[in-house]
Amino acid sequence: MKEFMMIFVGADYVDLGLSPEELQGRMGKWFAWNDKMTQAGIVTHGNALTPQIRRVVGANRTVTDLTSAEVKEIVGGYYIVKAQDFDAVQKIAEDYPDYDLGGTVEIREIMVFDQ
Repeated sequence: MKEFMMIFVGADYVDLGLSPEELQGRMGKWFAWNDKMTQAGIVTHGNALTPQIRRVVGANRTVTDLTSAEVKEIVGGYYIVKAQDFDAVQKIAEDYPDYDLGGTVEIREIMVFDQ
């Protein structure tokens, strides 16, 4: 088994204007998806991320603080999952709760270095 990172990219829920009821329903979908993968032993860990962003760029280390309203898409969170290959992770990603909101799942294999 290899480890992969599933990176969740999309708009911030607040920026989409979701009602408290819609937010609650959306979170229920996330919890159900997480529970399904956790029970199957697929997810090793993951986190949701806040919409505040601080970028440090270039040789002069220019610092910029951004909010989700200032960027087109944000990384809203990630899961680390165990799977055989990209195809297996893509199958896991079929249940991603935010496709209907234009969300994206980016799949990256985690590099393992010999030490």
